[in-house]
Amino acid sequence: MIIEEIRIDRLEMPLKHPFETSFGKLMARDFLIVSATSGDITGYGESTAFPLPFYNEESTETVLYILKKLIIPQVLKMENLEHPEDLDPIFQSVKGHRMAKAALEGAVWDLYCKKKGISLANALGGTKTEIDVGVSIGIEPTIGELLDRVGSCIDQGYKKIKVKIKPGFDVKPMQAIRERFGMDVPLMADANSAYTLQDIDLLKQLDPLNLMMIEQPLAYDDIIDHATLQKELSTPICLDESIHSVDDARKAVEIGAARVINIKVGRVGGLTEAKKIHDYCQAMDIPVWCGGMLESGIGRAHNIAITSLANFTIPGDTSPSDRYWEQDITDPEIKFHKPGVIKVPEGPGIGYGINEQAFNDYVVGTETFSRTKTV
Repeated sequence: MIIEEIRIDRLEMPLKHPFETSFGKLMARDFLIVSATSGDITGYGESTAFPLPFYNEESTETVLYILKKLIIPQVLKMENLEHPEDLDPIFQSVKGHRMAKAALEGAVWDLYCKKKGISLANALGGTKTEIDVGVSIGIEPTIGELLDRVGSCIDQGYKKIKVKIKPGFDVKPMQAIRERFGMDVPLMADANSAYTLQDIDLLKQLDPLNLMMIEQPLAYDDIIDHATLQKELSTPICLDESIHSVDDARKAVEIGAARVINIKVGRVGGLTEAKKIHDYCQAMDIPVWCGGMLESGIGRAHNIAITSLANFTIPGDTSPSDRYWEQDITDPEIKFHKPGVIKVPEGPGIGYGINEQAFNDYVVGTETFSRTKTV
């Protein structure tokens, strides 16, 4: 196929509720949708970068720059693109900037599958017809409000409860959840790199709580110290921000830095690399799950597809649209098939259409690039 046009839309979608982590509070999502067109078919991808580089080094602006100046011009010069993996030489010419690459690659994967008439899940090798869903709960103002939020999520049937923690809001709230709801609720803590090895004694206090895992407790770019910490904890450590590639996953597993890996499509540079990490972890008997980045329905659809692979044995963060948005941009919106379960679409590509009215309501800027001109 020849990609004739690539478009970048910048959207601002207000969240239904503030979402707070150890690195700040979000009231809205400012993000990019990338679309790639060949003939009369268009594929869609989503950038998971935040407006500021507090999750990793990328931001909405850096993604825009890399796409416009380095990646899109090269893609539009390609005479024939037989498979999304053919983008690899272009991606290799740009160091890092994985969220920028993933946004464009996601659009190409969707386009490729639509042209082939197959689902994205099928093209990736997915075997599941439905996926279990967990939920990510931000740092609430009080423990009481946190308990209310957890109770509501349990009532809705979520298969895993992930709670954000930070220094000063960690052991006591997690203990309170166990005291209120018991030890059998699938529960984990996500620290978003908020601790150091000086906090080992504090983190050990989480061990008696029967947590599924503690996600990324130490520095966002660390593997070595996590191996030291894991030796001190009985609770499995899950790595998120530290894992950018299958090589990172291999190194972390070999030195004992992680017993679980969180695969985020944007963080690792796209679906192709995400599948490589999945396959390696499956061979090494390391369970994986798909983390969320407050995506719109487009990004969530990509997450559903990758989660259909066999070794995604832990429920991910792909909640239904109405948890975060008054109106999502896909048609239909992402919904539970039954409590805590989402059906994997069988239609071509991501399996969801675009709600043009909602999409246009959120758009704050558009740039279009073609093989002959830029608008």
